[in-house]
Amino acid sequence: MDKPIPPDAPLTRTQHWHKTRRMTALLLLLWLLTGFCAAFFARELAGLSVFGWPLSFYLAAQGASLVYLAILAFYAWRMRRLDRAARQQAEPHA
Repeated sequence: MDKPIPPDAPLTRTQHWHKTRRMTALLLLLWLLTGFCAAFFARELAGLSVFGWPLSFYLAAQGASLVYLAILAFYAWRMRRLDRAARQQAEPHA
């Protein structure tokens, strides 16, 4: 088992690639589940209403879009940190 790496520690190329692939896979899984669950449970949620509109409408039109936006924001934030850590490893300090 690999030892946990502190968040701001310099990363090697292999560590950077491993963390990037793992994060991308988890975010794609979240994206898939969000899209699938909103459509799969739409009939069950149609009985509930918010301001006269079915709850399934809000989940499909608003909720899923907000989750997708959160996924993009998290990806950009985390990749910036990972890239910065990998750059620290690549650049020798004088």
